[in-house]
Amino acid sequence: MADSRFFSVAGPFTLARLAEIAGAELAPGADGGAVFVDVAALDEAGPTDISFLDNRKYLASFQASKAGAAIVHPDLADRAPAGMALLLAKDAYRAYAKVAQAYYPRPAFDAWVAPTAYVDPTAKVGEGCRIEYGAVIGARAEIGARCRICANAVIGDGVVLGDDCIVGANATVQFALVGRNVNIYPGARIGQDGFGFAMSPQGHLKVPQLGRVIIGDNVEIGANATIDRGAGPDTIIGAGTMIDNLVQIGHNVQLGRGCVIVAQVGISGSTKLGDFVAAGGQAGLAGHLNVGTGARIAAQAGVHKDIPAGETVGGTPAVPQMDWLRQSAALNRLIRRKG
Repeated sequence: MADSRFFSVAGPFTLARLAEIAGAELAPGADGGAVFVDVAALDEAGPTDISFLDNRKYLASFQASKAGAAIVHPDLADRAPAGMALLLAKDAYRAYAKVAQAYYPRPAFDAWVAPTAYVDPTAKVGEGCRIEYGAVIGARAEIGARCRICANAVIGDGVVLGDDCIVGANATVQFALVGRNVNIYPGARIGQDGFGFAMSPQGHLKVPQLGRVIIGDNVEIGANATIDRGAGPDTIIGAGTMIDNLVQIGHNVQLGRGCVIVAQVGISGSTKLGDFVAAGGQAGLAGHLNVGTGARIAAQAGVHKDIPAGETVGGTPAVPQMDWLRQSAALNRLIRRKG
C-alpha cells in the first residue's frame, strides 16, 4: 500500500467499475458489486486490494496472494487461489496501469505564483499555472494552461510549453518548443548547446548551434536527462516517447513516435530513430545512423551501423540478436576448452 504521507488514494471502486476502467472482463462468478479500496503487490495485498499478474515468474506469489481481486490473462485464470475475484485481460499490465491511475491520478495543484519566482513581463502564462519558489520564466516565453513549473526550474527566453506540462525542480528548458502534457523530471537539461566543433591542431573552433528542440505531446523526459538543441536542423522528440533518467541525446537527433529510451543510453548527433524504437540501458548509438521503425536495441549494445525496421540487435559492435547469441555461445565454448 502506498505511503499516505506521499500519495493520496482515490476510490474505492466496485469490481465492475474497475473492469470498465481496465477494459477487462469479469471472470465467471466474480461479484461486480464487491468494493476494493486500493492497489497492492501480490505479496502485500489484502482482501480489499486489487493486484495483477503479468509475468509467470510470479505465479507462486499469485497463488499464495491474499489479494481480494487480481487482473490476469485468461490463460492463467485457473491458477488463482480460491476466493480471489478476477478481471481478465490479454494485456494485464496495461490494464493494471489504467486501474492504478484511477486510484492514484496525477495530483491536483492550485494556481499560484510564488513570491520568489520571476516571470518576465513579456512572458505569457496560461490560466491555472503554478510557478513555484525560485522558478524563472524568461522573456517572451509562452506557458500553456495548467502547467506546473517547480522550484528553481528555468524556462528560457522564447520557450513555448503546451498545456498541462510539468517542469521538475532545477530543470532547465531553453531553445525549445514543447507540446502538451509533457513531463520533464527534476534536473533535466533541454536545449543546451550541441557538442559541435571544427577540430584542428590549431585548436577546436566552436560551431554555433542554431537549431531548437521540438518535443511532441505526451512525452516524458527523466531526471538528469540531457537533450542538445540542433546545430541547424532541429533535435526532434516524437509524441509519446518515454526517455529515462540520465539519457544523453545529441544535436540533430530525431526520435519517432512512441520510442522508449532506457537509462544511460547515449545517442550521437544526427542519428534518426523511427517510431516505437526501444533502446535498453547503457546502449550507445554512433552518429548519422538510421534505426528503422520498431527496432530493438539490447542493453549495453554498441550500434555503429544502420538497423533495419523491426530488427533486434545486441552486443558490441551490435549485430542481429541471433548472431549475438551464437557469438556468445561460441566464446563460452572456447573459454571452456582452453580451461
